[in-house]
Amino acid sequence: MKNLLKKYGHIWVMGYVLLYLPWFFHLEANTPAQYTVMHAALDDKIPFNEYFIIPYLFWFVYVAGAVLYFFFTNKTDYYRLCGFLFVGMTISMIIFMIFPNGTDLRVSVNPDKNVFCRLVDIIHAADTPTNVFPSIHVYNSLGVHFAVMNSRSLRDRRGVRWFSLAAMVLICMSTVFLKQHSVLDVLGGVVLAYVMYPVVYMVDYVSSRKTAEEKVAG
Repeated sequence: MKNLLKKYGHIWVMGYVLLYLPWFFHLEANTPAQYTVMHAALDDKIPFNEYFIIPYLFWFVYVAGAVLYFFFTNKTDYYRLCGFLFVGMTISMIIFMIFPNGTDLRVSVNPDKNVFCRLVDIIHAADTPTNVFPSIHVYNSLGVHFAVMNSRSLRDRRGVRWFSLAAMVLICMSTVFLKQHSVLDVLGGVVLAYVMYPVVYMVDYVSSRKTAEEKVAG
C-alpha cells in the first residue's frame, strides 16, 4: 500500500471533481429566470447536424483518456493538464455565477429519426441550455490538445498529435452544429484557453522551485 501511495499519490488532484460536480449541478438547478442569451448572427447561418453528436460525446473519452494517460505516464504533464482544466473550469463556474447566461438555439429533434437524433434528445433532457459561456467543452478540448502537443513523450507520435488536433477541432465544431452553444461561447472558451496557456505551459515551475530553494539554502 505504501508503494502504491508513493507511485500514485498524485491522484489527490482528482479530488477536485468532488467539488466541481455538486457546484455544477447546483448552478444548473438554480439558474436565475432572467439570464443573458448568448446569440450571434453567425449562429443562424450554421445548420443543425445530429451527426456531430459523435464528436460531442467523444469529448468525455478525449478528456478522461488524456488525464488517465498522463496519470500513468508522466506526473509533470498530468499536473499541468489537471491544473489547466481545473483552474479554467473554476473560472468558468465563477463566470456562470456572476454572469448568468444561456442559449436559445436548440431545435426540436425527432428521437425516432435515427440513433443520432435519439442521442441528441437524451443530451437535451439531461443538460439545460444554461451556463454556456464560456464553453467548457471547447476549453477542455483545447486543454487536452495543448497537453498532447507539449508532452515530450508524445513529441514523436505524429499520428497521436494529428488525431488529437482532429478530435479537438471536431469537438469544438460539434458544440455549434448541435446548437448546444453559440459561437460566442466558443470564442469565450478559446480566449480563456489562450489566457491560461502561458500560465501553465510557459513557466518551468520545477526549475523555479529549485532555484528558490537554492537561494534559501545559500
